[in-house]
Amino acid sequence: MRALLKDDLARASAEAGVALTEYFVTDTAKWVWQYRVNQLTSDPGYMGWLTEIVVAEPEGAVVGYAGFHGPPDEAGMVELGYSVVPVYRRQGYARAMLTALVHRAVAEARVGTVRVTISPDNAASLATISGFGFVEVGEQWDEEDGLEVIFEVPV
Repeated sequence: MRALLKDDLARASAEAGVALTEYFVTDTAKWVWQYRVNQLTSDPGYMGWLTEIVVAEPEGAVVGYAGFHGPPDEAGMVELGYSVVPVYRRQGYARAMLTALVHRAVAEARVGTVRVTISPDNAASLATISGFGFVEVGEQWDEEDGLEVIFEVPV
């Protein structure tokens, strides 16, 4: 993440073991990396719960990044997030990421609820979560993303 923050795709790719593209050094991506570095610096317990590079198998294409916003909170809630490289959108990768993250949450005894927040005008993400049992539970204002609808599903 630190290499990505410095626009060093070669070093970041070497450390990740896969070829990363400019998508991973966009302003949006760099905001994510900085936020995650800050989390890990303040609490190493976040390791294993944060954003990771997503590689499609068997072709080995780097299709995006996904993960949780942190470990389960005191109530057992984890919030997830994912982002798909534009050329790989509308090919099922977001749904595959969501599926993998929900399975990871279900496998963890401390998790009771999975949350996702989505802009009300993001039709693609709203369609992605359909069929997973998510229920709208409220709204929030996010400094980075603006108005978001909060969806949760018990695990």
